Amino acid sequence: MAKQTGIITLKGPVGRLSFYKTRDGYLAREKGGVEKSRIMNDPRFARTRENIREFTDNANSSKLLRDALRPVISQIGDKRLNLRITQSMMQVLKSDLVNVRGERRVKEGDWNLIKDMEMNASSSLGSTLFFELSLNDSVASWEVALPAFTAKDMIAIPSGASHYKITATGVGVDFDLGSRSVASAATGSLSILDPVLPQTLTVDKTQLSGSHFVFVLSVEFVQMVNGVEYSINNGAHNAAKILGVEKV
Repeated sequence: MAKQTGIITLKGPVGRLSFYKTRDGYLAREKGGVEKSRIMNDPRFARTRENIREFTDNANSSKLLRDALRPVISQIGDKRLNLRITQSMMQVLKSDLVNVRGERRVKEGDWNLIKDMEMNASSSLGSTLFFELSLNDSVASWEVALPAFTAKDMIAIPSGASHYKITATGVGVDFDLGSRSVASAATGSLSILDPVLPQTLTVDKTQLSGSHFVFVLSVEFVQMVNGVEYSINNGAHNAAKILGVEKV
């Protein structure tokens, strides 16, 4: 592997050479590897082609779910969340008992494998909300019953937060059509100083379409200044968890 010692620093390909930066300085290497045409046709690369097909399905399916969950994900300050979703979806794909290797699909896998997934690895829902949640799942709705509580006693409130919001979100995806839908119900912004009466957040399932469904409960913290909400530490303390899944 060549190392650049001159004053000219390059990044990117130049002919058959590829220049890139590392912590050891600027390095260069010659382009190599197997040609794509050989990978796609040579019988010796059959396993590679199988992996490519499954990786492609997983990538497309993961992106569709992430796009559907965007209202939740946008509030979560976990830079590795997209990767963790992709990894979880790969486990779903590998659980496909219908298709042979190379043809396995996320849509045929065990959808329950993504249930209980935390959206923020650094701030779990259980370490943020200390009161008991009551879930009710019916044909028409997915409900989360919140008890009466006082925020300062039953919620892990980050420094600087003046308000918080609890939201129940349901998303539906159709992996064949590439379509998605979302429905949600929220408490609205609540002061950390005010006691809260019992209430139920209801996600209307009739607003959702698709073949696979995910239901999430999330909590978001903000600082309210002159009626304007400001995120706390880029969402690092916000929490969300997949509490329900459904496949039709």
